[in-house]
Amino acid sequence: MNWNQFMNRSTYLILVIGILIGMGLMWLSSPSSNMPSDHSPAHEAADSKQTIWTCSMHPQIRQPNPGKCPICGMDLIPVSQKEAGDDSPRRLVISESAKKLAEIQTAAVERRVAKHELRLVGKVDYDETRLKYITAWFPGRLERLFVDYTGTPIKKGEHLVQMYSPEILTDQESLLQALQADQQLSNSTVSYVQRNKKEMLDRARERLRLLGLTDSQISEIEQRGAPSDRITFYSPIDGIVIQKNAFAGDYVKTGARIYAIADLTHVWIKIDAYESDLQWLRYGQDVEFSTVSYPGEAFHGRIAFIDPYLNEQTRTVKVRVNVPNPDGKLKPEMFVRAVVRSDIVESGRVLSPELTGKWMCSMHPEIVKEDLGDCDICEMPLVTAESLGFAGLTNDEQQAPLLIPASAPLLTGVRAVVYVEVPDAEKPTYEGREITLGPRVGEFYIVKTGLTEGERVVVNGNFKLDSALQILAKPSMMSPEGGMASMAHDHSSTTKPEPAREKPDDHGNATEARITSHALSTLLPHYKSLAEALVADDLDFAKRAGEKLTEAANSHQSVELSKLGRDITQASSLEDARKAFALLSEILIRGVEQVGTPNDPLFTLFCPMAFDNRGARWLQWDENVRNPYFGAVMLTCGAVEHRFLPNRNENEHVNH
Repeated sequence: MNWNQFMNRSTYLILVIGILIGMGLMWLSSPSSNMPSDHSPAHEAADSKQTIWTCSMHPQIRQPNPGKCPICGMDLIPVSQKEAGDDSPRRLVISESAKKLAEIQTAAVERRVAKHELRLVGKVDYDETRLKYITAWFPGRLERLFVDYTGTPIKKGEHLVQMYSPEILTDQESLLQALQADQQLSNSTVSYVQRNKKEMLDRARERLRLLGLTDSQISEIEQRGAPSDRITFYSPIDGIVIQKNAFAGDYVKTGARIYAIADLTHVWIKIDAYESDLQWLRYGQDVEFSTVSYPGEAFHGRIAFIDPYLNEQTRTVKVRVNVPNPDGKLKPEMFVRAVVRSDIVESGRVLSPELTGKWMCSMHPEIVKEDLGDCDICEMPLVTAESLGFAGLTNDEQQAPLLIPASAPLLTGVRAVVYVEVPDAEKPTYEGREITLGPRVGEFYIVKTGLTEGERVVVNGNFKLDSALQILAKPSMMSPEGGMASMAHDHSSTTKPEPAREKPDDHGNATEARITSHALSTLLPHYKSLAEALVADDLDFAKRAGEKLTEAANSHQSVELSKLGRDITQASSLEDARKAFALLSEILIRGVEQVGTPNDPLFTLFCPMAFDNRGARWLQWDENVRNPYFGAVMLTCGAVEHRFLPNRNENEHVNH
């Protein structure tokens, strides 16, 4: 072997060894050499199968690859099937980081007594049971009024009025004759005579009592032995004279009112309760109230009566509260602010531990006794407090209702949706659930059905969870069936929303005199150029089209169209030009509706997202949607509403 052959073999061997060493290093450095790669083709294929692409405005669009929404042209966004929690149509699975970003907080469903505080207003009134009228017992003349003005406090038995009446002389004479006969026949031994004279005397005295005379006045007549044509009347109660209906010297008939006296040691508070407040009110409940006259001082009374009918004008019910007023601080017609505190159990009864086993009067709730008996005021038999709607303390915890925080339910006006945390899940999982709510009690709602004690409901971040389900086209607050059941931007519905008549700028009410067919044939070509400029987002071209439209409008003496054309010409932005274009479109659409399209078929299109979802219409010469209000951003957002045929006043409604 010569030297050259040796060198050739050595070089070849060195190259082979170098290649082998390089391959070995590559094998050692590659993670796929000893473990499966997280980015293997098979794994990537699985990921692509787990990811779908949808539109945030049209979640019914679901595609395996990224792209544009075929309805509005917006970019599709990815949705992970794994994170979407497709095992249940109402469930949503999120990561821990997403939970923190959404600031999701939960609270337990509790079973406890519902405490409610109801605030009402009302005013002080007289206690009708303590109101007395002083009237004329017989016809005559008022000789003297001892109480000269209203507001005078009087005591029981004080004189009020002196009255002259000849008619009462006859009854006094009868009394004196009966008294004389009684004295003359006092020694008679005949029982019939004794009985007869006594009955005559009693009847004479009773007749005078029925005419308003007191026992002392009758005794005075008997002692005097002579009748008097002037009689004095006295007050039957302690109180305040609240009315003075006559004057000295007046002639009055039997039954004529002279005074009205009210006992203000007890008053009524009449408060107004709305229909929704009645569920919290019960007979006998304690009511705390205050007045402007005595700030910081709390008064108390008990509900004695709830009107059985509703005032059709105020839509309120009068609730009467009996209140003691020994010091006279409460004056009739004073305004009060009342607070009724209720502890409600599941059956709806008011919890009142202090009334457990007690007996109450159904007419006077302030009468409460330990044992069965009669009312001290009206002498009616007492009844149990439980029969009047009160509940006492028991050891049965099931009496308490289920409560959830007021921020937990999402309310649609008809339904209530809560999101319940799924326990023992690997990742934060939440399930939407429709529930039946009772009334709101402070910062809580009473739950009738749909939840059980101990479950945890979302109280913060529930709107974000609901929005995520809407994007996934799953059942949510506004879409109970999922998909696009209640999405406002649905172009596939057979019923199109009414176009918004109110536009961003105020150009009057955008009314225009009847447009002729000749005027339309002149204006529509410039309108078409203007629409194409806005579709292309070309403000300069739109201004030039606006100038030509203004000239055409001036030639037909169309003041409103001319003004809108100038607004487009002077627009500083595409947004301003589009606002004027919307008003211009409404006028031309009405013109086409009146006289028809002069030459070619025309189509009315509607985009509900224009101008902050108020919507706007425009005219096109074909059915391919080209949105002038969004341009390239959402070029195909919109739908055809009507089709106008040439030289006809009729139009056809198009359903897509």
